[in-house]
Amino acid sequence: KLNIDVDTIQHGVEGLMYLLTESSKLMISETDFQDSIHVLGFSDELNKLLLQLYLDNRKEIRSVLGELAPKLPSYHNLEWRLDVQLASRSLRQQIKPAVTIKLHLNENEDQTAHVLQMDPSTLLHLIQQLEQALGEMKTNHCRRIVRNMK
Repeated sequence: KLNIDVDTIQHGVEGLMYLLTESSKLMISETDFQDSIHVLGFSDELNKLLLQLYLDNRKEIRSVLGELAPKLPSYHNLEWRLDVQLASRSLRQQIKPAVTIKLHLNENEDQTAHVLQMDPSTLLHLIQQLEQALGEMKTNHCRRIVRNMK
């Protein structure tokens, strides 16, 4: 009916969806939203309609985005124990350390516990990997990704 290419309409709808979802994620104010759409070069009437559309639907968009977010387990508690086997019947002098960890997680209002047992070298490797991951989170690239996920 509009005599417009299908791809053009699809890109327009996707752009409108992106504008509304990103604005709702960040909960930007009316003035910031107006400043954001002003640079697009639309008429004042269309800018007012977009602003009204944003104001009417931002809470609903945020609730839908919240429902779509993945429900990941969260940390609740950690218990650990160090066991050392000093001797056995066949070997009188041996030292065999083992670290036992009980990790409590909250998953959808349910608590679960996972028991892990490892030797100290594996634990040190795990600690190094976690510290490396924390270091990665401080980079600009990861911060940008996390900001876009919220």
